[in-house]
Amino acid sequence: MYHIVTVQAAVTAFADWIEPTDAELDAIEQEMPVILADVDLLDAQIITLDRIPTELDNRRLRRARRRALAARLAAAKVTAATTVSGGAA
Repeated sequence: MYHIVTVQAAVTAFADWIEPTDAELDAIEQEMPVILADVDLLDAQIITLDRIPTELDNRRLRRARRRALAARLAAAKVTAATTVSGGAA
């Protein structure tokens, strides 16, 4: 049987260098509304997995889909705006 303790030093040896950069953290922050909307959509879908969806479930799914699409659209607009304004045409 192998002990994880012997491997731990090799796995965590570069832990200080694996931290995300400021640019990566900013990218995650910009994507967070999309991530949260997708989580809400998944929650609504999970609720309906083991039963026949009721009218309330159908409304919840529609709202979650609309929020996810709206979040993606907003993220795409922000990305397009920064691409157009930041680059030379």
